[in-house]
Amino acid sequence: MKGKVINYLFIAAAMTVSLVSCEKGYIDIQPKGQFLSANYYADKDQAYGALVGVYDLMRKNSGGFENMITMMNAGSDDQVAGGGGATDGAGIQGFSNYTLNAILMPGSFWSDHYQGIFRANTLLAKIANVNMDATLKARFTAEAKTLRAYYYFNLVRMFKNIPLLLDPLTATNMYEVTQAAPAAVYTQMEKDLTEAITALPLTVPVASEAGRLTKGAAQALLGKIYLYENKGALAAAQLAEVNGTPGGTSQYGYRLLSNFSDLWVTSNKFNTESIIEVCHSSAGNSDWGWWGSGSDEGNSVNVMVGPRSYSRPAGSPAPDLPSGWSFNVFTQDFYDAIKSDPRFGATVFDLKALQAAGQADYIAGYQNSGYFLNKFLPRQSDVRTGGGALELNYKQDTYAIRLADTYLLEAEALGATGARAQALFDAVRARVGLPSIPVTLAGIKTERRLELAGEGHRFFDLVRWGDAAAKLGSRGFAAGKNEVFPIPYRELQGTKLKQNPGYN
Repeated sequence: MKGKVINYLFIAAAMTVSLVSCEKGYIDIQPKGQFLSANYYADKDQAYGALVGVYDLMRKNSGGFENMITMMNAGSDDQVAGGGGATDGAGIQGFSNYTLNAILMPGSFWSDHYQGIFRANTLLAKIANVNMDATLKARFTAEAKTLRAYYYFNLVRMFKNIPLLLDPLTATNMYEVTQAAPAAVYTQMEKDLTEAITALPLTVPVASEAGRLTKGAAQALLGKIYLYENKGALAAAQLAEVNGTPGGTSQYGYRLLSNFSDLWVTSNKFNTESIIEVCHSSAGNSDWGWWGSGSDEGNSVNVMVGPRSYSRPAGSPAPDLPSGWSFNVFTQDFYDAIKSDPRFGATVFDLKALQAAGQADYIAGYQNSGYFLNKFLPRQSDVRTGGGALELNYKQDTYAIRLADTYLLEAEALGATGARAQALFDAVRARVGLPSIPVTLAGIKTERRLELAGEGHRFFDLVRWGDAAAKLGSRGFAAGKNEVFPIPYRELQGTKLKQNPGYN
């Protein structure tokens, strides 16, 4: 049934248009089997297929041209959009130089997340009547609620003023949707995650289920959400359950990797530092015809951040890399901040130095600095061996949340003071061979910048700390406006949604 055209009002599984768009008509969907809403979900296998569909939208972190990592990096003080020119991706360029408006705003950052929420809502509405084991049903429900909270967390951080939808929309009410207060969205995320934690497993039972959410993943997300709400004590309590003894192995088996650089080895999937991991595969045979549609399985960040027309002379010690599109090059300011840090080599690919030494060459892209994102560079060892486009089938997974992140979040939630905050802070530094220094909020901010560079966290951190205007004012950032994105133009047409302040 691949490619079959079915009116979206008659399918309860795969909505691929914006939930509040005024566009009506028909869409292309790819049902997993030949069943519609009347008999969906008949058994646990169909319910599991629906759950997989809810997970699918996690690919937004690093799949497709419009992915969270490269977009959020582009608007930080550490990186710029880059790419092939000032018009290479109007949305990412507009965010990088703070000229983004409702027309330029890529609609998928709104609609893809709401597609995930729609799928979660549909599963949650129907699973009670599925004939299946009660414990398994509770787990599926908990996973759907955690995923719904994850999608809402991205949405509320990006757009702030968003609809809070807990039931599948219908033809009669989809144009009556209004925005909820951000506090109400946070309250719902707290509720979903608190309920989910009790039913999720401590670890995934079998290796074939790697990547599915666990109790620790939900607690890590809840702790992060509490911190964004300035609920420090609640955040610290949740994150302490995840982190365990700093530098040791937690109750869920989490532990910092001994070598920072091992985090970026493509084959090192689902390692002990991974809490929420977004999975990619080179086996999907992704090609240009459906790239970015949600059907492709590859990691698009890899090709996006690689240098253009890369080459090296025979005998050069420079790595043998496939070429890329030169997005997300680092700024000189970030280079200067990290150049003496032990994480420099794993974070920054200093092609500027290699070119100067005659050891490699490339074509400079837009806003070129010569400093590329080494964590996600395309590698020859990762090039797909099957079909599809080489550029679209990289298999490196990405982290939505990892343990060093939660260590630093807990230290911050503790007020950057006390023995435990010091131990958490020290553990992140000790892993890369840095000595203990007194923990402070300023120190935690610096550590997050260097530890998590290029992973899509920096902009959100600057906004929640109130530091964005100071750090990004020279790029055009306007306080009271650019903390959030404009709501995409098409979402406002024929609906009751209101544009965010400053974008009218």
